[in-house]
Amino acid sequence: MSEIGNIKLELLRPGPAHNQLLSPLTTYIALVGNEGPVTVHFPFEHRQLLNRLEQMRYFTPSGPVPPSQRESEVRNIGELLGDVLGNVPALLSEIGKAKAGGKGLVHLRLSLSAFELALVPFEFVIAPEGFPGSGSPLFLQSLTPITLTREVRRGRPLPVQWNRAPRILFAFACPQGLAPVPAQDHLNALRRAVEPWVKWKANPMDRLGEVKSLITVLPNATLEKIREACEGGFTHVHILAHGAPFEIAGDRRYGVVLCSENSTSGMDVVDGERLAIALTAKGPEGAPRNRPTFLSLATCDAGNTGSVLTPGGSIAHELHAAGIPWVIASQFPLTMHASSIAAEVLYSQLLRGDDPRSVLYEVRQRLRTGSAGTHDWAGIVAYASVPWDFERQVEAFRNRQRRTCLDLQFDKAEQEEFDGIESLYQTIRRDLTAWVGSLPPSASHKELSERLGMCGASEKRMGILFDRNNDIDRARVAYTAALEHYGKALEADPLNHWVTAQFLSIRAVLAVKEGVRQEVIDSLRLKYGDWWVAARQIARWQLRSASKDERAWALGTLAELEMLGVIYGTGFDKQKAMGQIEQYCTALCENAGNGSFPVFSTRRQFERYLDPWNWGEWKDLASAAVSALGEAKCWTGGPYLGPGGTEA
Repeated sequence: MSEIGNIKLELLRPGPAHNQLLSPLTTYIALVGNEGPVTVHFPFEHRQLLNRLEQMRYFTPSGPVPPSQRESEVRNIGELLGDVLGNVPALLSEIGKAKAGGKGLVHLRLSLSAFELALVPFEFVIAPEGFPGSGSPLFLQSLTPITLTREVRRGRPLPVQWNRAPRILFAFACPQGLAPVPAQDHLNALRRAVEPWVKWKANPMDRLGEVKSLITVLPNATLEKIREACEGGFTHVHILAHGAPFEIAGDRRYGVVLCSENSTSGMDVVDGERLAIALTAKGPEGAPRNRPTFLSLATCDAGNTGSVLTPGGSIAHELHAAGIPWVIASQFPLTMHASSIAAEVLYSQLLRGDDPRSVLYEVRQRLRTGSAGTHDWAGIVAYASVPWDFERQVEAFRNRQRRTCLDLQFDKAEQEEFDGIESLYQTIRRDLTAWVGSLPPSASHKELSERLGMCGASEKRMGILFDRNNDIDRARVAYTAALEHYGKALEADPLNHWVTAQFLSIRAVLAVKEGVRQEVIDSLRLKYGDWWVAARQIARWQLRSASKDERAWALGTLAELEMLGVIYGTGFDKQKAMGQIEQYCTALCENAGNGSFPVFSTRRQFERYLDPWNWGEWKDLASAAVSALGEAKCWTGGPYLGPGGTEA
């Protein structure tokens, strides 16, 4: 995956954030990177901009706005804003550096302190002379792809927990008398997005239960229902509803139209402050809960600031200010077709682990091509917080989703009633190859080793399934492929003791399958004995200072390496090895807990040495390990991100 370049553009002025109207006479300070500040002016009188934005609403009190007039306004406003950005030399310089540095996407972070600037549709910008794609919309051009987000200036960074197991709340409302909302289209989009992470069941009703564990649907949503639902904690919230204006202290603002608590046919126009409280308030007994990381509002005017005379802002602004890191909304009326496209693109790509900044760029592209005759592509506004380690968090989430998907694909293959195993294997291999190939040039050797090791673990699982189906030839091919992947992973990170153990394991298994002779054992010991010694020592070193999870995996590796000493160890003492294996396995249970994934995975691995990798010389050793690890338990706690992702 291409790396993303970050550019922060801050626009500042003195005075409070509210109660200031736009004027060509107002001086703003523009800051980019380490360059000195420059002054900029916006060529709009406040009332003039409001009148022009009114033409973006498709319909005005005097009737529909002709498409030619709307298109002309989009172009004219975009060119004027392009001239403003063109007066910030450091911005062009930073974009040039990002392009020269080979960045696949440039993220322009727009930090605003003044409410009146939140009214300005920066998303319309036409690239000025010297900028990529000069003369075309800056955030649609593909010469140097640029994506734009806004953010609220704050004293300390907003904490972001991107790498969490997804749970989606889909809330929609359409009080009586209003036009229907495309709830089914949005639900279908969300259902397709979660499909790779739905555990396969032969019974459709059982599958429905698995879907419900990922998506909670809240029809006829009221504010209280949303508050109660959010007590369970969601990572993503998607709200589909109409937007409507309301007045507060004589100022015009925009809210989300939810159903009324007191009447099934009534409506409740909810402002950003009330919605933020419902989404982020504490849970039962005052316990803090995880607030959503990502919120999408398929609602007209959810990004529209309205009045700037009093404190407050658009719904999206207030939700972001209340601590929700990513909020996607529309600053204009949003067509229903466009809302469905946006939901499809957002959730299908976010859940597979794509960076939300690249997803936002893709959303604009898709809306431009799929919602012809509209300016929905420019209406999308994103408020986002991007901490210093955001790329690392996104990568960790991407790996989580890939590993979870892989686990579920194998679970599907291992169910006897499922047909199409060969096709599934080809899909797994293709996806893993693409996953390894997507690593950016700056990726660490450790990350490359882990991905290659996961490829090896996957081929191993394929080999085991072929083995148990007595398909010897295909099993040998899969085991050989696993060995190659483990070997490459070891070259990438020689200190990865788990990879070394798995390489030695599969090499021994292949020898067993071919019929073990003493000369074969002598050859393996001579060639790989030093590897075995080194892996044991590295695992022991890690055991001394490792975290709890790392300690568990190190203990599992050491137990397996002790057993493999029957082939690779010089002067092997079987009774001593058995005692050491029992000691490591007992410590593993004490460290991680009998019901933990490290225990389950290590036990499963040792069971393979009994069937299908049965061999008399290690049978007693493997049996001792299985006995020390306790009763077999089916792991139901969800994916566990241990070494290799899916296997120990």
